[in-house]
Amino acid sequence: MAATADVETVVVGAGPAGVAAALTLHRAGHGVLLVDKATFPRDKTCGDGLTTLALRELDALGLDPAHVGSWTPVHRTLLHSPSGRIVTLPLPDGPGTYAAIARRLDLDAALVALAEAEGVRVEQGVTLTEATSHADRIELDLGRLGVVTARWTVGADGMWSPLRRALGIDGLGYRGEWHAFRQYFRGTGPEARDLHVWFEPDLVPGYVWSFPLGDGATNVGFGVLRGARLDGKALARLWPQLLERPTIRRVLGADAEPESPHRAWPIPAGIRGATLSRGRALFVGDAARAPDVLTGEGIGQALVTGRLAAATLIGDGRSDMEQTAVAARYSAAVHEELSADHRMASILTTVMSNRTRAELAIRTVGLTEWNRRNFGRWLFEDSPRGIALMPRRWHRGALSGPPAFLRATTQHN
Repeated sequence: MAATADVETVVVGAGPAGVAAALTLHRAGHGVLLVDKATFPRDKTCGDGLTTLALRELDALGLDPAHVGSWTPVHRTLLHSPSGRIVTLPLPDGPGTYAAIARRLDLDAALVALAEAEGVRVEQGVTLTEATSHADRIELDLGRLGVVTARWTVGADGMWSPLRRALGIDGLGYRGEWHAFRQYFRGTGPEARDLHVWFEPDLVPGYVWSFPLGDGATNVGFGVLRGARLDGKALARLWPQLLERPTIRRVLGADAEPESPHRAWPIPAGIRGATLSRGRALFVGDAARAPDVLTGEGIGQALVTGRLAAATLIGDGRSDMEQTAVAARYSAAVHEELSADHRMASILTTVMSNRTRAELAIRTVGLTEWNRRNFGRWLFEDSPRGIALMPRRWHRGALSGPPAFLRATTQHN
């Protein structure tokens, strides 16, 4: 007989992955406790970009964009090739949203507020210090909440997940597959109202970005794959140099000035080799190394894995499923949803790692209006990254799905 639990599921981490898991479970009638060591609103170093994948997941969760103060829809993207060629990728006109930018300070706080409004028990300022998984329960030391016993737990607590460490998975030596810098600027010029991506010759397959946030504010940063070419100190020295490169400075404008210091962070992008579960714990988002291999984007993947973990635990309505059955079901769901996408992204990362190939790829994208339109939608994860590797996903409309937030009444520009 299963031991009595204080709560059915504890979700550790109240970012997008954790809220997706907690809301999905709560709506299915499962008792949920959502905890986070931070107090919201809190900043999260990020590019702040929301792909079509992320937007559809947020829409399904019931998020209202009007509740996210910095919400800024994106209508087109300008790709800058290594030689300086510019290719413009349009997104469809009309109602709904295919891409947007929102500060994580605002987005994550709005998601936590949504969970609380629906009745999820949310405890902020709670740090997990210990975890012990048993055959029929998991015991979590949650600091000021004391020891809480649950049937299951979902680790949505980042790439250096305290829950993973408490259960004996991974060490602190893992540094992620990507390394990124981000800085907010204000007073940026009119060209910065569009989304820009530069594939600089010395960074490929990495890139520099300028993401608009409205009111002259812009998220500017760059991401590179980890390797011997550029260590952390070299990257820090490179940042001010990148900002002064003519094509980047022209987009930012002469009056642009930093709103805050730059921040650096690692990005895990290795879900195919990640441990997705241990005992009565499932891992989602960065704790599952779920971000996209090609771009480092992770909000959409966080939301997807959070939803899949919850769906696995809901299962056939029983909360006492065997650990092995849960682990197998969750692993199969994640790999069905994301593995082909990551394989395709890995292939394209290899293509973009060479300046000549990157130049050719961007020129090819710009050859026809059809190329530009469909690549733009593919880039923003409107269709599955790995659709070319998965014939069962080929169907009419696979490249032209509906946008998110068709019913939204307010959008910030």
